[in-house]
Amino acid sequence: MASRFVWYELMTTDTASARLFYGSVVGWGTRDASMPQMAYTLFTIGERPVGGLMDLPEQARRMGAPSSWIGYISVADVDAAAMKVKSLGGQEFVPPTDIPEVGRFAVVADPQQAAFVLFRPLPGQAAPDDPAPGTAGHIGWHELYAVDWQKAFDFYSTMFGWQKGDPFDMGEMGVYQLFTAGGPAIGGMFNKPRSMPTPFWLFYFNVDDIDAALGRVESGGGKLLNGPMQVPGGDWIVQCKDPQGAMFALVGKRAA
Repeated sequence: MASRFVWYELMTTDTASARLFYGSVVGWGTRDASMPQMAYTLFTIGERPVGGLMDLPEQARRMGAPSSWIGYISVADVDAAAMKVKSLGGQEFVPPTDIPEVGRFAVVADPQQAAFVLFRPLPGQAAPDDPAPGTAGHIGWHELYAVDWQKAFDFYSTMFGWQKGDPFDMGEMGVYQLFTAGGPAIGGMFNKPRSMPTPFWLFYFNVDDIDAALGRVESGGGKLLNGPMQVPGGDWIVQCKDPQGAMFALVGKRAA
């Protein structure tokens, strides 16, 4: 079975504000899951955790790292996968490390410097199956802004067994390549605009009403970057920044 995204984490300069903002915009609840060495909050839909929230580490702040979301990708062996990332030209930021009672992880980047996390949960801690597509509050799409999407796809295909879905011609913006993890498309890759300094993964959160959600973004101190825009299949998307500057996106229907 191909690896897939199983977790999403926001590292931010203001966790209290982020709890309120995303609770309003996406409808997430929160639950404390702090460990002795680190404060940690779960974003939840009902009782089900869908993501995590933590302080941006001090070292990262000193280096000028912004608040940002990062995705966790499941692997059978974190140590072997981290070595494979490096052998394919990627970079290791945090070496394979155990999270007590949770699993093992490593923070890495692809050869074009888009960061992600390799993750293997402990037995019994495996992520539940994905909900039905479009389920509000869950993550609906994974989008890679690459320097060269063809080379990026080769990397992720070799690493995780991902396969190409349909390509979409975006005119001057080039090709938008869908990718799959053994089923329906779970995301897309394309060459980032020159205005964006570095490659990164952007995550889309499902909402019931895109216009109402955008209103909550703006009233909560967030900023609209792009959209609303209709995409194949009929859904609408917006791309935004939260009040601390982390990029995220929303996908949903438009009220008639």
